[in-house]
Amino acid sequence: MQTEEKGNFTFISGATGGVGRAFAFACAPEGALFLTGRSGEKLAALKEALLADFPFCRVECCPADLTDGNSRRAMYAYIEERGFTFRRLVNVAGADIQKAFEKYTEEKLVFQCRVNLEAALSITRFVLGRRENGLEIINISSVSGVYPMPYFAVYSATKAALTSFSSSLRLELKKKGVKVTAIEPGGIYTRPDVCKDIEGQGLWGKLSAKKPEYVAKKSLAAVKKNKRVCRPGFWNKFIAAVPRVLPLGVRMRFIARRWSKLEKDAF
Repeated sequence: MQTEEKGNFTFISGATGGVGRAFAFACAPEGALFLTGRSGEKLAALKEALLADFPFCRVECCPADLTDGNSRRAMYAYIEERGFTFRRLVNVAGADIQKAFEKYTEEKLVFQCRVNLEAALSITRFVLGRRENGLEIINISSVSGVYPMPYFAVYSATKAALTSFSSSLRLELKKKGVKVTAIEPGGIYTRPDVCKDIEGQGLWGKLSAKKPEYVAKKSLAAVKKNKRVCRPGFWNKFIAAVPRVLPLGVRMRFIARRWSKLEKDAF
């Protein structure tokens, strides 16, 4: 069958991180995964773990630096040469750098904008051209993108842009069998440093944070219903909606007081 030859894959970027890994295991029973991340070694280890649990799953891996246009083009060529087609795209890759904007280097600024937004848009454009029948697109945004966030300004701006893009694309493609959902989680228990940050936020962080498996499950259910936005967890729905009754300036000053005390780099 043609679909067996081409694979009809689920494409997952940032596959070796905690959230990407959770999506890989959640989607593996469906039969075909295309995974990308920066480390070929980590991708190989993930593939081995997936096949141990799902021996009949087809797992294809291609390491790529998604901030590098040449690296993305090499990955696209790899896909085209093998004739892969896709039924689902999960844009997970991102960087959660958190610090005052004036502390950014040019390198880190470009890196974060490219991985959080440019790469997701580039991959989406490519996968749309290689879909077979319908397509589900899941973009991992963040509840941090709901409001402007001083001391988290670049991250919140790129995530707000990703949600905006997702909403627009959903309407453009509504009649073409393509579903698009932006996921806006709060904290997610992944790397040790992330878990430490969540604990440091006290009750607020604990109420907001979810396990990656929970986020993956809710995301897959949401895109099947073609929801515009999904905020996994009651508290994340609450903090996105209820504080809107307060003036934006008040909300931003509250955020600034909280986030100015924390600083985190990435990669």
